[in-house]
Amino acid sequence: MLLDVRTYTCHPGMIKKHIALYEQLGKAPQTRHLGQPLAYMTTETGNVNQYIHIWVYESAADRETKRAGLWKDPEWIAYTEASAKLGALMSQENRLMQPVPFFPIKR
Repeated sequence: MLLDVRTYTCHPGMIKKHIALYEQLGKAPQTRHLGQPLAYMTTETGNVNQYIHIWVYESAADRETKRAGLWKDPEWIAYTEASAKLGALMSQENRLMQPVPFFPIKR
């Protein structure tokens, strides 16, 4: 199992607009290709301009295949273009992680 942990930082005051845009245009194509995320979270403490989502894959090859399909989807491309036009995102950090054997992730 491979977890893709993604942390996004929005410009101050833009996170709600960005999340709303994702819900409207990005959620459907992304979940169609990647399935449901393990988690999709905003924060109430720390940097309140950040949100995190975690996607679960069987392997690096599974991740590559699914993400390649996502980037061929016209609806996803339309969302990424609308997101860029909104200009809410300041930075992105991705971590590919594996659970330890003694704490497996149950789905």
